[in-house]
Amino acid sequence: MIEHVAIIGAGFSGTLQAINLLRHEGPRATLIERAPVAGLGLAYGAAHPSHVLNVRAANMSAFPDDPSHFVRWLEARGVENAATAFIPRVTYGEYLRELLDAALLAHPDRLTLVRDAVEDLDFADGVTVRLKGGAVEADAAVLAVGNLPPHDPPGLDPEKLSFERYKGDPWGASVPEGLGPDDTVLIIGTGLTMVDLALMLDAHGFEGRIVALSRRGLLPRPHAAGTDFAKIAERPATIASQLLRSVRERGEAIGWRNAVDELRPFTQGMWGNASEAERARFLRHLRPWWDVHRHRLAPEVHARLSAMLDRGQLEVIAGKTLGFVEKPEGIEVTLRRRGTDAAETMTVQRIVNCTGPLGDLNRTEEPLLQKLAASGMIRPDAAHLGIDVDNQGQTINAAGQPNGNLYALGPMTRGAFWEIVAVPDIRTQTWSVARRLSNAHWVGGEGL
Repeated sequence: MIEHVAIIGAGFSGTLQAINLLRHEGPRATLIERAPVAGLGLAYGAAHPSHVLNVRAANMSAFPDDPSHFVRWLEARGVENAATAFIPRVTYGEYLRELLDAALLAHPDRLTLVRDAVEDLDFADGVTVRLKGGAVEADAAVLAVGNLPPHDPPGLDPEKLSFERYKGDPWGASVPEGLGPDDTVLIIGTGLTMVDLALMLDAHGFEGRIVALSRRGLLPRPHAAGTDFAKIAERPATIASQLLRSVRERGEAIGWRNAVDELRPFTQGMWGNASEAERARFLRHLRPWWDVHRHRLAPEVHARLSAMLDRGQLEVIAGKTLGFVEKPEGIEVTLRRRGTDAAETMTVQRIVNCTGPLGDLNRTEEPLLQKLAASGMIRPDAAHLGIDVDNQGQTINAAGQPNGNLYALGPMTRGAFWEIVAVPDIRTQTWSVARRLSNAHWVGGEGL
């Protein structure tokens, strides 16, 4: 019987896991976080005041059984038209932190917050979480490590570039420091992280040139006002070519946003039922297009980004980098634009890696995950998107067997669920895992 759960990571996933264990009257929990502040994670802890949520507040409740919870929280603080608003991410961080603080205050005997770094897990008798400054004994552990840092771009050796010139962490406080009006910043990646960084540089008063580069040069699309339409009732086929054709046809009939949005109830099931070959085809050919249409920008964010493009402050290039050489005046970058064979060079004063989080366990530099993978307790999923788990969130060991006392949550379970990076999906996952750890999943006949 599980009486105590250790949760490793107190970002969005870990915080909600702890709170949901309390709400289900489940086992007591110890929430472990190495960062100075718990309850925020990377998405909300490193946010600039200019960054807003990419989802309307109506879809951002922390609880799947109480969908208007966040809206009521906002309305109680005087926010008008809260349901349709795109709220600042720092505000959402305050919401999460308030939930955690309230849970800690109300249940001091059932929830403990430990600020320390986890160095290893021992499964000889239950789970022993070995910390830098001690140990925690538990019956089960939950890995809620969030997104891992991006890998360095091909051909870039960070040891050959100075810290002043190359920023491998796009959320670091030093990213905008020391830049002048004649400087050029190269952002590698053109997704949501690039948008955040470009807007942050603009908010800091940077007047120089920003160049954003990715293989296809695709930018996230904007949200728009919703329209009524008849949604599909059955899960579409999981053959990538058929899916692309059907989404295009639906897009012509009801608009591309609606065609993408109506897939939301089915995407996890579609991914789970697709073959490894079809998943690989999707990742190789369709993923960039899916990402820019599925993960959209708030209209006001899109307007600010468009203004930067229109005035020439921001340039987007489709291409690939070939080499990097640091010189006194900056980093000389050799690149080749998409569709050409000719290489060209540009000198930039700063490079920022915004290629997005990657979760390949074979390349991670996260010590705990390296140790767990080396011991065979966890393994990469087939697509190398993260940690292999079953449909209950139990990690899979090297022998292909589920670990009944080691779970994983959030973006690192993308290989099993694909759509598991946004609040609506993660809140459902944490809710479900908490129900299982609390034996509440038997209520209502779910276990029969």
